[in-house]
Amino acid sequence: MARPNPLLLGLILLAPTAWADLVVEVEPKNRAVKDNIEAYIGPVEAPSPDELRRLFEHADKQATRAAQALGYYHSSNYLAVSGSEQDPTLTIKVDLGTPVRINAIDIDIQGEGRGTDAFTLSLPDGLAPGKRLNHDNYESIKSQISNRALRYGYFSGQYLKHQLRVNPDANQADIDIAYLTGERYKLGEVSYSETPFSKELLDRFIPFKPGVPYDADLVGQFNQDLLSSGYFSGVQVIAPPDKATGGTIPVEVELTARDPNSLGFGGGFSTDVGVRTKATWDQHWLNAQGHSRGASAELSAPRQQISAFYQVPLDPPLTSNLRYFVGWQNEDIDNVETRSLAVGAELRKRLDNGWERTLGLRLQNEVFSLGDDSGTSNLLIPSLALQRTRTSGGIDPARGYSMLLDVQGAKEGVLSTVDFARVMAQAKGLYTVFDRHRFLTRLQLGAVATNDFSSIPPSLRFFAGGDQSVRGYAYQTLSPVDNTGDTVGGRYLMASTLEYQYEFIDRWRAATFVDYGNAVDSPTDPLKTAVGLGIRWVSPIGPLRVDLARSLSDPQEGFRIHFSMGPEL
Repeated sequence: MARPNPLLLGLILLAPTAWADLVVEVEPKNRAVKDNIEAYIGPVEAPSPDELRRLFEHADKQATRAAQALGYYHSSNYLAVSGSEQDPTLTIKVDLGTPVRINAIDIDIQGEGRGTDAFTLSLPDGLAPGKRLNHDNYESIKSQISNRALRYGYFSGQYLKHQLRVNPDANQADIDIAYLTGERYKLGEVSYSETPFSKELLDRFIPFKPGVPYDADLVGQFNQDLLSSGYFSGVQVIAPPDKATGGTIPVEVELTARDPNSLGFGGGFSTDVGVRTKATWDQHWLNAQGHSRGASAELSAPRQQISAFYQVPLDPPLTSNLRYFVGWQNEDIDNVETRSLAVGAELRKRLDNGWERTLGLRLQNEVFSLGDDSGTSNLLIPSLALQRTRTSGGIDPARGYSMLLDVQGAKEGVLSTVDFARVMAQAKGLYTVFDRHRFLTRLQLGAVATNDFSSIPPSLRFFAGGDQSVRGYAYQTLSPVDNTGDTVGGRYLMASTLEYQYEFIDRWRAATFVDYGNAVDSPTDPLKTAVGLGIRWVSPIGPLRVDLARSLSDPQEGFRIHFSMGPEL
């Protein structure tokens, strides 16, 4: 027997496949049927018209099946070949005929699940008497029943019947489904793999009590909450039905603890504070109770700060904790000099309504100098902060909002040198229409009430101007001034923004905006207006913003460039 020529064999293997064009014409026009026929037939491989004609029978059957799947049982196909010898085309002309329509639908859920929310089905729009038959809708309702049984723990459920009866002569179809749910399983006790954490801590993450009816969402939430705790690099929560005893399924948790320590180094630039560098250390867990601690340092020309914390998880640990902190800061911005030391604690809890509440108490010493005011303040400050953020997700959400309310104060004589009450509220909104058009709004309001404003340290006064305030002005340069013209901070704050963005290239947006606000001593004092243009780039690490702004209230300020980065909400 002759050996094959290796060169000839290689050329055969490298020879390109000959594909023919496929043209489908449907009468009356129906895009869904056309696409379905093309999908059923798939790519047509034929090196010549003759080879293409040999595919007529296969193509005819597939076109008929594709039309029937969408309710057209009387379609007629006309096949023809055109084009050159080297580039043939298969044309299929389809006459749909009269469609089959749904006559009756009978879906009977039997057993323990009958009438429960678990089997409250949502029928597809096209699944109703009088509607054209679509096999996908029939399969969809079956899948919905099966999926709901699995989600809600009806693991012994079974179909007593599922029939789609089509009578082409009468152009009618009947759907008849009967499903026996069986009993609903329950979630049992939770067991964990070997882990450095106490069972008492881990049990506080469980979003259910043993004996509750099975719900796959509860199992998934448990898995996600453990992963979000920051304690683990790997989490797998399973409730295997085959291990059930008496209808109760044990819950098994496989955990892999993360490296407890991490170091982070970063930097950035903004026109507010210039170049800045930051270093962080976190010990994500240091004992079986899940306590954590960390420290950070940030350095820029106008501001230097060091802080540390110790955190204790409460119940539930993912949304409630007690944090002790200490921090030192030195700041020198536009002739405002401060040096402060603070120590205190914060009790954080996410409420059922979605708000995050923070109750705080801190002892703060601040040495300051601004304009004609200077001194040292000692303050024991209780505080309350409420914050809520909702977005469509990701580093570049299409819509969302954030709200913040911060209230704090002190009483002279109670470890404090001055009476004061301070309120600050902020709201931001983001909305995208027609994919490319984005609207961003922001409103910030603040007020300080005190019997001696000259004793209030700069950190508690209000300043406006800068990247995140009224653009067109330098950082914190908007406020009342003293006799020498130095800014001294205001009792009241109002800052607002209305911004429009247009995405002209993927991840690139042009922006135009108007900012309006000021820091003032009286609510009747004039506010400043600035307008500008900008460019936005959604980088892999978050949005970068460059703005060119000019004040309308103070034209002598000229144009000012602002650069910043970070989330918009």
